[in-house]
Amino acid sequence: MLYAIVGDDAPDSLEKRLAARPAHLARLDALQQDGRLTLAGPFPAIDSPNPGPAGFSGSLIVAEFESLEAARTWAEADPYLSAGVFKRVTVKPFKKVLPA
Repeated sequence: MLYAIVGDDAPDSLEKRLAARPAHLARLDALQQDGRLTLAGPFPAIDSPNPGPAGFSGSLIVAEFESLEAARTWAEADPYLSAGVFKRVTVKPFKKVLPA
């Protein structure tokens, strides 16, 4: 089943985000290599695809996991969480409707 993982950034976490990004992307790449990643990306803090020093307000990952517990376990091990980028992570089941 698919699960949506939403990480909300802590204030002023851009430097931490940039430092932890390679490890974070490596985990996403592993999901993609396994054919389990549907989409992933950050939420710019301003209305711009390149927010510069304004940074980001969080991230969204939609991926396939065996269970809600497995998705939560994966999310809790994210480098953005351990580095203090995310102040909170929410994991919910997700039903993809479109595109078909």
